[in-house]
Amino acid sequence: MLAVRTWGVKLKRRWHTTFAIAAGTTASMVIAATAAMALPAAAAQPTVGLGTAASFAVLAGSTITNTGATTISGDLGLSPGSAVTGFPPGILTSGAEHITDAVALQAQTDLTTAYNDAAGRTPVTTVSADLGGQTLAPGVYKAPSSMALTGTVILNANNDPNAVFIFQASSTLVTASNSVVSLTGGAQACNVFWQVGSSATLNTGSKFAGTIMALTSATLDTGATVDGRVLARNGAVTLDTNTITLPSCTSSSSTTPTTTATTSGTTPSQVVVPPSSTGEPWSSGLYWVIVAAIGAAGLGFVGDDLYRRHKQSYRALHKR
Repeated sequence: MLAVRTWGVKLKRRWHTTFAIAAGTTASMVIAATAAMALPAAAAQPTVGLGTAASFAVLAGSTITNTGATTISGDLGLSPGSAVTGFPPGILTSGAEHITDAVALQAQTDLTTAYNDAAGRTPVTTVSADLGGQTLAPGVYKAPSSMALTGTVILNANNDPNAVFIFQASSTLVTASNSVVSLTGGAQACNVFWQVGSSATLNTGSKFAGTIMALTSATLDTGATVDGRVLARNGAVTLDTNTITLPSCTSSSSTTPTTTATTSGTTPSQVVVPPSSTGEPWSSGLYWVIVAAIGAAGLGFVGDDLYRRHKQSYRALHKR
């Protein structure tokens, strides 16, 4: 019985210290967990190097076929095939044609390297088959099978003009009519890459951004536009009254956010913008380490002070 009373007295003497330690530990764990969630999932992706294929707005393996007044800004190339039809009425406003020559052959070699690079990038975020209605931060996104776009997908670079977006479609890429790839937060078409495991199809009126790298073929229906490149490794590129503009990159630490295209009545339903990319002070890991240290020290100090006060009161009480 005496032992129980003695233990009870010791517990009363130490409860403030025990509480302070427990509270400090709990607070530190909570702060550390919050900090982990605030940190970026991975380092920023470097761009995909296209080599000599970078100068090509259109590059195909078997044939290039055009119908209507297609306008291409950039080189047009074909290798190993040799059949190019529909130019005119299609025109090149800049660049040159390279048909079954050494330049086109080298471009295809470099395209293969770039394609494999994009296909192997990690870490990967798995996305739904249809990208429509989503807002995506820089990173690598993969659809397990086909990839589609209905409506608008917004690519938000978070004011980083060097931000890279890589999309990995295991099979096809198909956009619905009048769909839009919208660039905002300083995102640039030159840093957007679509690696397609088979064929890409942009349906009527699509407004697309980025470099398409298709293993097989690429088809642009009437009025589809591309701010980027249409590159096919083995098959054909088929065009119909399209506008394809070779993208140019600018690098700046203070890029004003712009949007290349908008669609009325489409509201993004999913936002995948990590807190670490938005610029707030709490996006820094060091910030949270400091907060954790201050919090733990503060709780310990308060707990120790309370314990000393309680101890003094206890002694004064038992002296009487």
